[in-house]
Order: sequence, then C-alpha cells, then structure tokens
Amino acid sequence: MVSSFLWALGGTQFIFFMTALGASLVFFFRGQELRFQKALLGFAGGVMTAASVWSLLLPAIEQTEAESGLPAWLPAAAGLVLGAFFILLADALQKGAAGKERLLFTAITLHNIPEGMAVGLAFALAADGDGLAAALALALGIGVQNFPEGAAVSLPLRQCGMGRGRAFLCGAASGAVEPVFGLLAFGTARWVHPLMPWLLSFSAGAMLYVTACELCPESRGRVGTLGYIGGFVLMMVLDVALG
Repeated sequence: MVSSFLWALGGTQFIFFMTALGASLVFFFRGQELRFQKALLGFAGGVMTAASVWSLLLPAIEQTEAESGLPAWLPAAAGLVLGAFFILLADALQKGAAGKERLLFTAITLHNIPEGMAVGLAFALAADGDGLAAALALALGIGVQNFPEGAAVSLPLRQCGMGRGRAFLCGAASGAVEPVFGLLAFGTARWVHPLMPWLLSFSAGAMLYVTACELCPESRGRVGTLGYIGGFVLMMVLDVALG
C-alpha cells in the first residue's frame, strides 16, 4: 500500500510539473501584436476543444458503456450541460477582462481535477502490483498532454495584459489541483470511480462554454482560426497517440 501511494504521489506530481512547464512558455513569448494574440487565443481554444472530446467526453462514454446500466450518452450529456451552466452562472457574476481571465483559469482547473483523479485511481487499482505499467503510461500520457494545456492558460492571460510572472503562476496553479485530487481519489477509489463519467463530462461542459463564449469570438479571423486548428490537431494527436 505504501509503495502504491508513493507511485500515486509521484505520478500526480509529474502531471502537475508538466502543466507548470507548459505555463513557463509565457517567459519566452514577447509582443502584444493583434495577430499574435488571435493566434494564441485560437490555439488555446483548439486545445480545450480537443481535450474536451478525447480526454473527457469519450472516456466518460466508454466507462458508462463498460460499467453502468445507464445509456452511454446520459452522464456525458447531462454532465456537459451542468458544467456549461456552472460557468454560465460564474460568467453572469463577473464581467470585463478580469472575468474572462478567471473563466479561463476556472475551466482549465476543473478539467485538471478529473485528470488528476484518473491517475490516482489508476495507481489505486494497481495496488496489488498488476496494472502498474498501465498506470505509469496513463500518468505519462496525461503529463505530456498537460504541457500545451499549461501554455493554453498562461499565454492568453499574458496577451490580456497580465504580467508574465502572474500569468505563469495562474497556469501552474491550474494544475496544482491534480496531486490533491489524485491522492484523494487514491484513498477513496471505491466511491469515486463510479462518479468519474459525471466529473469528466462536467469539466468538458465548462471548457466548451469558455471556448465558445470567450476564446473563439476573440480569435475570429484567419490567423486565429489557424491557431485553433493547430491547437486542436496537437491535442488530438497527443490524446490519441498517448491514450
């Protein structure tokens, strides 16, 4: 049990580190030119859309099909609507540029919670020694995916006028929930596992709302659209290739 806990601790710390590493890209990008801003916002939108589908909704549907008597689409659809409605309420309570910054941070953070829990659950299920390789592969895959996600938070925040240091901290902080909830899921695996489809789809709804409401309108145009496609393709390839 102790060994499994240490594996879970290391795995969840790794995926947080990769989020922070991606957020650190904010120190290497300069300039406030409009076309560059649109490209970055489009990139963030593409990353979030692809992550919503491949990292969240499809795993929610697959787990429901395999383990539940519910229709496979039900948790995904209901959770998505609830997640979007949650961000809609948050959006109604905060206006202006600062509100947009908080919505982006909130959406990515919500997305990272079930990812951290998935890693914690994987190591909990491997407690008897079986499945350790699969848990390690999952942590590696999510960690690599988290690199562009960290950048998808910090870079747009920088383009909104936030200082580099603060934008980096926000990007890194969006991944800080992963070790916390990963270890929580490790210790409560029996109760958390059946809820994962709902948590995954809730996070997808939050991300899709922010993408459609804030990022896509701000990045409209050829440059922003190309950034969106680039972010989508990158995230899709990482999700599919790394499982």
